[in-house]
Amino acid sequence: MTDAAELRRRTRELLEAHPPAGTDRLDFLRARFDAGLAWVHYPEGLGGLGVPRSLQAVVDAELEAADAPDNDPRRIGIGLGMAAPTILRYGTDEQKRRFLRPLWTGEEVWCQLFSEPGAGSDLAALGTRAVRDGEDWVVDGQKVWTSSAHIARWAILIARTDPTVPKHAGITYFVCDMTDPGVEVRPLRQITGEAEFNEVFLTGVRIPDSRRLGETGDGWRVAQTTLNNERVAIGGMRLPREGGMIGPVATTWRERPELRTHDLHQRLLKLWVDAEVARLTSERLRQQLASGQPGPEGAGMKLAFARLNQEISGLEIELLGEEGLLYDDWTMRRPELVDFTGREAGYRYLRSKGNSIEGGTSEVLLNIVAERVLGLPAEPRTDKDVAWKDLAR
Repeated sequence: MTDAAELRRRTRELLEAHPPAGTDRLDFLRARFDAGLAWVHYPEGLGGLGVPRSLQAVVDAELEAADAPDNDPRRIGIGLGMAAPTILRYGTDEQKRRFLRPLWTGEEVWCQLFSEPGAGSDLAALGTRAVRDGEDWVVDGQKVWTSSAHIARWAILIARTDPTVPKHAGITYFVCDMTDPGVEVRPLRQITGEAEFNEVFLTGVRIPDSRRLGETGDGWRVAQTTLNNERVAIGGMRLPREGGMIGPVATTWRERPELRTHDLHQRLLKLWVDAEVARLTSERLRQQLASGQPGPEGAGMKLAFARLNQEISGLEIELLGEEGLLYDDWTMRRPELVDFTGREAGYRYLRSKGNSIEGGTSEVLLNIVAERVLGLPAEPRTDKDVAWKDLAR
C-alpha cells in the first residue's frame, strides 16, 4: 500500500534520477508523470498511483523543497481543471493515453468551446451543429469568451447533434483540434485593454468520431463533469492566508497609514474575515472532493470568489484615492494567463468585473445552489420538453 513514506521515497528517487538543476524542464515533467507523481489520485500509467488525492501534498512539498520545476498550472488551468477530469471519466483508454500526459506537462494547451452568443447562461440552448458524415462529424457554429484559444492546441467542445429532441438531450461532447482547417480564432478586447478572451468560428470542421467523449446525445451529462470541475478550479484555488486579492489591499493598509479612515478600516476588516472564511471553506471542499467528483457545492465557492474579488478591488480603489485611477498600460495584447496580483489596482478592479460572468454567471449559480444544494423548488422551465428546433429564438 502506498502511504506518505512511500511517496516521499518515490519522489526522492525521481529527484536523484533527474536532478532539477541539471535536467531539462520538460524532461523532468515527463519523468514525474511517468513515475505517477503528477496527480497521485489518477490511475497508474496516467500520471498517478491510484492513491488518495490528499497525498499529493506530500509529493508537492518534496519537489518544492528541491526547487523542482512545475508545469505552470495557471497557464494550463483549463486543461488541468476541466479537460483532464472529463477525459479521465468519459474518455476511452486510447484517449486517456493520448491526451493526459502532454496536457499535464503543458506541451499541449487546452481551451473550452462551450458558450455561444445566444447560449451563455442558457448553455443547453447552444446552436453549433455537428452532423455525422461517415467516420467524421462536420461542425459549424460560433463560440465566444474562449480563454486561451489563441494558444490552444486542443479544445473541449459541445455541439448539437440532434435538433429534434429537447435541448439538453441532443448535445454531444467532442475534442476539437484547434489547428484543423475551418477553425478561426478572433480576439475579443476587454475593458482591461487586453484580449484574454476570444471568439471562435467553426466552419466545416471535421472531427473524427474517435474524438467523441461519451455517447452521442449524452454531451450534457458529460459537460456537467467539466462545469463542476471548472467552478471548483475557479473558486476553490488553494491560497495561503492573505493570498489572492485581499493580500495587496492588506499590504497597502499596513504600509500607507496616511490613507486610512475609520470607514475603510471597518470594511477592510469585514472583507479580510470573509476572505479567510472563503479560503478555509475552499480547503474543506477540496478535502471532501478527495473521495469523489465535484458536486454543485463548487457553485457556492465560485459565487463567493466573484463577490469577494469585486468588493475587495472596489475597496482598494477607494483606499488609494487618485492613485487608484491610474492604469499602467492600455496596450492591446493577448496574454497567456490572468495575473490578478501582478498588476496594479486599476487592472484588478476592471478584470474582477468578469468574475461574475466567467465559469457560470452568478445568477445561474444562485439557481444551482438553491436547487441542488438547498433543495428548494426548481425554477419553472416551459421549454424543458420542447424539441430544440421548435424553441423560439
